[in-house]
Amino acid sequence: MALMDEFSLEGRVAVVTGAAAGIGRQAAQTFAEAGAKLVIGDVDEAGLAETARLIGSAATTLHTDVSRKADIDALAAKALELHGRIDVWANVAGTAGPCPFLDVTEDLLEKVVAINLKGVFWGSQAAARAMKETGGGSIINISSTGAISAPPGMSVYAMTKSGVSAITRNVAKEMGAFGIRANTVSPGFVETTLATWSYRKPDGSLDEAKREEALRLRRGAAPLGIIGEPSDIAYAMLYLASEASRFVSGQNLYVNGGVTMG
Repeated sequence: MALMDEFSLEGRVAVVTGAAAGIGRQAAQTFAEAGAKLVIGDVDEAGLAETARLIGSAATTLHTDVSRKADIDALAAKALELHGRIDVWANVAGTAGPCPFLDVTEDLLEKVVAINLKGVFWGSQAAARAMKETGGGSIINISSTGAISAPPGMSVYAMTKSGVSAITRNVAKEMGAFGIRANTVSPGFVETTLATWSYRKPDGSLDEAKREEALRLRRGAAPLGIIGEPSDIAYAMLYLASEASRFVSGQNLYVNGGVTMG
């Protein structure tokens, strides 16, 4: 088999949550470029429609609130209805929920847990249930370098992202006998809407002075001296989605410029 064929998703069906923007949108586009048919979900219907426009006829959209198991099950059902199988499932949808530790409320904690943790759990379950019937597949869960770097004001986020890695390992152990691989990608700083909370003004616009300082600090923290782009994460996800990673499961791949290692 030719080298690039190992990275091809030709004839595969991929589901991506959080596909309306950022890493989720780029992952969906990258999977489509590699040959996959896409079923993509998000709560942001306008952003989701734009992702589908960028991809073209290979993409089908469905409004999906990952904090609701019923929505996730409906997303899986849509993929099976249209294509009869699911080969790749990427749980990308997430929220930051920045808040000082002593100010975290029950409502905030429950919201972040519902999206970042329950959403990944139910997404992985829906994927594994479908993949078990068709001989296997690849589940890719997005965690974060923040799970171990303990960024101030992000205790709930870090807690849930640590949980994502635990879910992934359990799925890999329990479902490996059915040909199902599960891996985690932990991005470092990528300037998506989710990551810009620390330098946004109350009206939602960017504070350019704070932005430049934040980016300077982020570059300085990385041995490579750069910050990431959505494509950096999407290419790592493509590796895990493809047969090139057929012997890789239960792993956490840090894509962060060397900020954390091991």
